[in-house]
Amino acid sequence: MNQREKFSSRLGFILISAGCAIGLGNVYRFPILTGSYGGALFVLIYIAFLLLLGLPVMTMELSVGRASQRSIASSYDVLEKPGQKWHLIKYMGIAGNYLLMMFYTTISAWMVIYFLKYADGSIMQYTTTEQLGEVFGGVVSNTGVMIGMVFAVVAVCFGICSFGLQKGVEKITKTMMIALFILMLGLVIYSCTLSNAAEGLKFYLIPNLDGIKEHGLWTVVSAALGQAFFTLSIGIGSVAIFGSYISKERSLTGEALTIMSLDTAVALMSGLIIFPACFTYNNGVTADASTVGASFLFTTLSSIFNAMPGGRIIGALFFVFMIFAALSTVIAVFENIMSFWLELTKMNRVKVAIINIVLVFVLSIPCVLGFTLWSDFQIAGKGIMDLEDFAVSNIMLPLGSLFYVLFCTLRYGWGWDNYFAEVNSGKGLKMAKWLKPYLSYVLPVVLFALFIVSII
Repeated sequence: MNQREKFSSRLGFILISAGCAIGLGNVYRFPILTGSYGGALFVLIYIAFLLLLGLPVMTMELSVGRASQRSIASSYDVLEKPGQKWHLIKYMGIAGNYLLMMFYTTISAWMVIYFLKYADGSIMQYTTTEQLGEVFGGVVSNTGVMIGMVFAVVAVCFGICSFGLQKGVEKITKTMMIALFILMLGLVIYSCTLSNAAEGLKFYLIPNLDGIKEHGLWTVVSAALGQAFFTLSIGIGSVAIFGSYISKERSLTGEALTIMSLDTAVALMSGLIIFPACFTYNNGVTADASTVGASFLFTTLSSIFNAMPGGRIIGALFFVFMIFAALSTVIAVFENIMSFWLELTKMNRVKVAIINIVLVFVLSIPCVLGFTLWSDFQIAGKGIMDLEDFAVSNIMLPLGSLFYVLFCTLRYGWGWDNYFAEVNSGKGLKMAKWLKPYLSYVLPVVLFALFIVSII
C-alpha cells in the first residue's frame, strides 16, 4: 500500500468531515420537521439526541479509523484479535458507500440542472407549484440529460479525488465549505429582511406544544431521534476514513463535537432562509412532515424564488449552495471508496479513479431509469431510488453504528480500554470514564431498537 497521506491542517479535517455529514437532508428535511413538530422545542429534543447518540458513535468511528490508519475496508482486520470475525463487517460498509452514491449522484445532478435553469432564467416563467411540478417531472424523465449530468458529477468528483488528499480532496472541499457558509449567511441576511420574516422566525424559533398536540409526543420524539441519527452519515465508515488521516494531537470527542456543531448550524441556518420566505411569499405554507420529500425544493421553494424580486439571482445562489452541500458529501464518500482500492490493491489514485468513474456511473443508471423506463419496478410501493435510500438509511447506517459500538466496548472486540485511550489521546474535550455503562449497555440497546423501528 502507498504511503498514507495526512491532512495539511486541522481545519481541513473539520471542514471535510463536516462536509460528509452535511447533506441535502439538512437543508430541506430538517426545517420542515422543525416547523411541523414544534419549532424550537423540536430543535432542543433533536440536539439532545445528537449528544446522546450521534456524538458517541462518531467518536467510535473516528477512533477506529485513527487507531487502524485504515478505511472500513481493512480497519477491523487491523484492530480485531486473532481468530475474530469483525472484519466481515467491512463488506456491508463497502456496499453502503457504493449504494449511497447510486442515488446521491442523481440528486446531485438535479441540483446542477436547477442551478442552470436559474442561471439562464428559463425557469422564471413558471410561478405555480403545479407548473413547477411539471418542470421537475420533465427533468427527471429526460433520461439523456440525466445520464450525462450524472456522469459529469461522478467524473468531476473522482477527478478531484485523483489529485490526492491534500491537493484534491482537502483543497477543493475546504473552498466549497467556506463558500457554502458565506452563501448561507448571505441568504439568511436577505431572507430575514423580507416583509413577513418576523412571523416566519416566530413560527420556527419559539417553542410551542402545537406539534405535540397535533402529532403526539412519540411521533415528535421519534422524528427528532431519526433526524439526529441519520444526519451524521455514521455507520458505514464515511467518517472513519478521515480519522485515519489525522494525528493524535487532538482528542476525538472535541473534534466530533465540532463536526456536529457545523452540521447542526447548517440545518438551523437553512430554516432561517426557508421560513421567512415561506411566510412572505407562500402564505406561511411550507410542507407537511408526513409528505416531506426532495420535490419540496423544486416546487414550493422554486415558486417562492420565482415570486420574489431578484428571485432569479436568489434561486441561482440557493442552488449553488445546494450543489456545494451535495458535492461535499459525494467527494467525501468517493475518497472513502478510493481508500478501499488503495488499501486492497497496488494501483495508484488515477487508475482507481478511472475504474470507479465507470463503476459508479454504471451503478447509478438504475436510479436514473427508475423515473422512466423502470418506473414500474417497485417493492412495497417503493421505486428504485426509495429502495436504495431505505437500504442505506434504515438498515446499513443504524446496523453499522451498532457494530462500531459493540466493537469499541466489548472485550470480545477491540475493547473499551483501547477505545477509551484512543478517543482521549491529545488535547481537548475528553470522553468521561463514568459514561462506560451507558456506552456499553444502554447505547447498543437503543441503536438496536432504532434499527428495528426504522425497518418497520
